Amino acid sequence: MTKVLIVEDNEMNRDMLSRRLAKKGYTVSIATDGQMGVEMARSELPDLILLDMSLPEVDGWEAAKRLKTDGITKSIPIIALTAHAMVQDRDRALAAGCDDYDTKPVEFVRLLGKMTALLGRSSS
Repeated sequence: MTKVLIVEDNEMNRDMLSRRLAKKGYTVSIATDGQMGVEMARSELPDLILLDMSLPEVDGWEAAKRLKTDGITKSIPIIALTAHAMVQDRDRALAAGCDDYDTKPVEFVRLLGKMTALLGRSSS
């Protein structure tokens, strides 16, 4: 079963995403800040990370950089999730190491498409 780590500090966003992903057959883990997300990624080695960019402790940009420079987690695909919808925000997320980018509020079907594309790429 595909394991997804959601790194999100907003309880409503976490709940919505985790329930909808579980219904689609994903195993979901949740971290509530960037530091916890980095630690959980290292210990659980999820197949994919959904990473909010505006997080307490360590923000999503820094968490992505840490994950992509760590030999243990660098190959895990990361999708940045953010309410920041400007082109430069997307560029900044990709420059930090995220493999894709999606805006909030999350359009679930679009997000699933991005997840499927990255999971297919990472397993080949």
